[in-house]
This record gives sequence, structure tokens and C-alpha cells, in this order.
Amino acid sequence: HVQLVESGGGLVQPGGSLRLSCVAPEFMFSRSYMSWVRQAPGKEREGVATILREIDTRYADSVKGRFAISKDNAKNTLYLQMNSLKPEDTAVYYCAPGLGGYWSFDYWGQGTQVTVS
Repeated sequence: HVQLVESGGGLVQPGGSLRLSCVAPEFMFSRSYMSWVRQAPGKEREGVATILREIDTRYADSVKGRFAISKDNAKNTLYLQMNSLKPEDTAVYYCAPGLGGYWSFDYWGQGTQVTVS
């Protein structure tokens, strides 16, 4: 059983900011591609951002320039800084590590709700 603990979601007005956090086990954090994935009501899950090292990141076109993914190896914590939030960013956001490369998702956290309204 892999425990991933996400936090930081909430209700924010359009144009606002939130920072999500995800604490992962050290053995996973150090060797996995770490991603944030979101799922809006009635929609499929969508990869938002993924990171291997600080210089190796990828973003969905819909969040480029607004979201930033980062990681703190000392704390085994993954972050997603979300700026200029839009109503269409409303979704449950999941932390999803994977071993199969960028946008690979092998494990899932419980999710944290982000509502932009």
C-alpha cells in the first residue's frame, strides 16, 4: 500500500492562486516521475504537470504559464503552484507517481478539491 497525502485545495475566486502539496514515500519520490492529474465532473482525468528533476518538467497546454510543478527532495514533497486560476480549473487534483516516463501514472492519492468560483 502506497500512501500519498495531498493537501492545499479549496475555494478561490477567478484570478486567484493556490498551492497543492503531496507527500510521498521516499523510495517512490526519488525514482518516479511525479505528476499532478485532475478530473472535473463528467470529464476524463487529465494530466496537468509532470516532473522528474527540476529542469525536466512538462505541462498541459491548458495550464502553461499559469501552473508550476516543483519538488522538495528533502521533504519528499511535490508541489503545484497554481496562479491565474479559471473556473475551468475546477476539479479534483491527484498526485500520481509513475515509473514509465513522463505522464505515467502507477499510483494515486486520495485527491484534493479545487473550486474556482
